[in-house]
Amino acid sequence: MSTDNKSIVQQALSQLLGPGGVDALEPLIRDDFVHHRPDSTSSTKAEWLAAVGAALVPLADMRVEIRHVLADGDHVVMHTRRWLPETGAEVAVIDILRVDDGLIAEAWEIIEPTSHATANLSWWDAARPAPA
Repeated sequence: MSTDNKSIVQQALSQLLGPGGVDALEPLIRDDFVHHRPDSTSSTKAEWLAAVGAALVPLADMRVEIRHVLADGDHVVMHTRRWLPETGAEVAVIDILRVDDGLIAEAWEIIEPTSHATANLSWWDAARPAPA
């Protein structure tokens, strides 16, 4: 089961970054899909696909390197490094996806610019100002 779920998530990323883009990704996502954000907001399948589609236009040349793909039951965790076109800025991304009946049912993601990593290592230190 976990191996199959890892394959589904890897296929979804390949479809998204390939020539089919969001349209190729859409059939791999459940109709009742929910995307959860760190700020406690969430979006539906249609809202999330629209946001991803809009982001892909300026990020068409983004380079993505998969560092880790881990699965436990119906959950898959993917750690990627991404380099933004033009600026070359690097971000680290953790996606947690829940797979149900062969389709992605839920997703959570954390995105951190690597240039902020040092400042974010001391978020618990009240004497230091929070990163901008």
